[in-house]
Amino acid sequence: MTELLDVYKCEKCGNVAKIAHAGDGQLVCCGVPMVKMEEKTADVGKEKHVPVLEKTETGIRVKVGGVPHPMEEKHYIEWVEVRKGRKLYVHKLKPGDAPEAVFPVDDVNAKTRIYCNIHGLWTNRK
Repeated sequence: MTELLDVYKCEKCGNVAKIAHAGDGQLVCCGVPMVKMEEKTADVGKEKHVPVLEKTETGIRVKVGGVPHPMEEKHYIEWVEVRKGRKLYVHKLKPGDAPEAVFPVDDVNAKTRIYCNIHGLWTNRK
């Protein structure tokens, strides 16, 4: 079942869609059903993806992994997202940017997700 803010990817062209309003239909791209991205929470391998939150004077800083994630043309974090109550904050990143973002949220336990163009969707908690 599709729910608000679920993330889907087209395995054919790479399009990524985030659900803003859940309906009963099936998401299709390039003539094939899109695949729901599962949120991963445990890092394995060289690159680290699990969001790490730290308090700042104005809110929180979200860093991608305990060791900074690569931000190269072919491998980078596309966006960082923080959810707190009914508010959603999204910070888009591009190759060359630092793999982090600052948000005006006063909660180091806020649900946070990041999207890596190679390794998919990651969160700090389910």
